[in-house]
Amino acid sequence: PMQQQKRQPELVEGNLPVFVFPTELIFYADDQSTHKQVLTLYNPYEFALKFKVLCTTPNKYAVVDATGAVKPQCCVDIVIRHRDVRAAYYGVIDKFRLQVSEQSQRKALGKKEIIATLLPSAKEQEQQKEEEEKRIKEHLAESVFFDQSLCQPENRTASSGPSLLTVFLGIVCVAALMLPTLGEMESLVPLYLHLSVNQKLVAAYVLG
Repeated sequence: PMQQQKRQPELVEGNLPVFVFPTELIFYADDQSTHKQVLTLYNPYEFALKFKVLCTTPNKYAVVDATGAVKPQCCVDIVIRHRDVRAAYYGVIDKFRLQVSEQSQRKALGKKEIIATLLPSAKEQEQQKEEEEKRIKEHLAESVFFDQSLCQPENRTASSGPSLLTVFLGIVCVAALMLPTLGEMESLVPLYLHLSVNQKLVAAYVLG
């Protein structure tokens, strides 16, 4: 009973995860075998679930057992049949919503949406995929090619000779290394020009 009380508030919120496979249905007009598809609803919980299948366009589909129950830690198959296969519906995205509730409650504890699409042909789909992949590969090949040609002249100018900034930095660092280190008292150079060992190391590093 204690566990039941703890679990109950969570269940009422409607955030109960719903496990359905697959989450996308694709029907192909030219392939009769795809006109009937199966959704599997899993119940991993320790209590039975009631389920209901809703659809944005119920006239296009026949759902066998649109309502029912799933025992704890069991699964159930829901058969969905496309019954209006015509060109006007190609590429249109319909949605199914699977709602689940606990046997004793009417309120939906959780829901999951499944996308359904009708396409003219599986072969066409494969061709489109191949063409798209080909285009992507060509595009990648072009961009790599152009990038390389852009980089080469830049590298050449950079390596043709040291820039003014590099030369200036070099002079500053050499001067820094020649200045006396802090702590060398017997020196003609004023104290504020004495550098610490660390500062000299940085200068040497920049030069190197």
